[in-house]
Amino acid sequence: MNKVWLITGASSGFGRAIAEAALADGDVVIGTARRPEALDDLVAAHTGQAEALRLDVTDVAAAEAVVRDVVARYGRVDVLVNNAGRTHVGALEETSDDELRALFDVHVFGPAALVRAVLPGMRERRTGAIVQMSSMGGQMSLAGFGAYSGTKFALEGMSEALADEVREYGVKVLIVEPGAFRTGLFETSRAGVSPDSGLYAKVGETRSAVAGGDGSQPGDPAKAAALILAALEAADTPLRLPLGDDGVGAVLGHLDQVREDVLAWEKRTRATAFDD
Repeated sequence: MNKVWLITGASSGFGRAIAEAALADGDVVIGTARRPEALDDLVAAHTGQAEALRLDVTDVAAAEAVVRDVVARYGRVDVLVNNAGRTHVGALEETSDDELRALFDVHVFGPAALVRAVLPGMRERRTGAIVQMSSMGGQMSLAGFGAYSGTKFALEGMSEALADEVREYGVKVLIVEPGAFRTGLFETSRAGVSPDSGLYAKVGETRSAVAGGDGSQPGDPAKAAALILAALEAADTPLRLPLGDDGVGAVLGHLDQVREDVLAWEKRTRATAFDD
């Protein structure tokens, strides 16, 4: 039976690529965006198979209402893709509470609301999949990406627990960790930037990389989407799926560094129990 997909941020980038891949498989796609008219061409090309709905994922009540509407009209949501998001650059000292909260609304609270909304149906049917679009920045971070990575670390921790909770109900959770893909994430209009204090040279390097990086990223979103669909179809779907040579290299390098740090202090850290 063809699946029903609910994809946030479906108007461009990974969301658009995943929608196109699912439609090519014959599935039904409900794509959401703050500007759903950006999906008019996709809907027109797949009459009766694709639909665009307006949604700002930071509006929790609206997110829940969208799920209720989709379930009422299509009967179910088989795959939820929490893809809506944006980047942000700024030293932690430069990042305001309002900027940080706004990122958490997009990357954590919005996805959490959608997960809560789709899970009852998935549990009842004992099948379903939740795709959490994270980043290699959900495993490691660098100067200037503290706020962004903070939200992605939170999303990954939440998703790892979720996977353990829903496994017995036949629901899959897939955390996707892309490197640099040509998605428009670094577009000037979409990249949040905190005021530059000029105090942190490494943050300046990150600002320059983001400002000049749009359109030159090596990753192909269409190839990423095909791999995401393949991972969901696999008998043993991984919990995490790093994407791109840079993404895989960054994640593996970070894991090596964590292991090195732990092993360097292992004997002393193990010996911190009470003396009996």
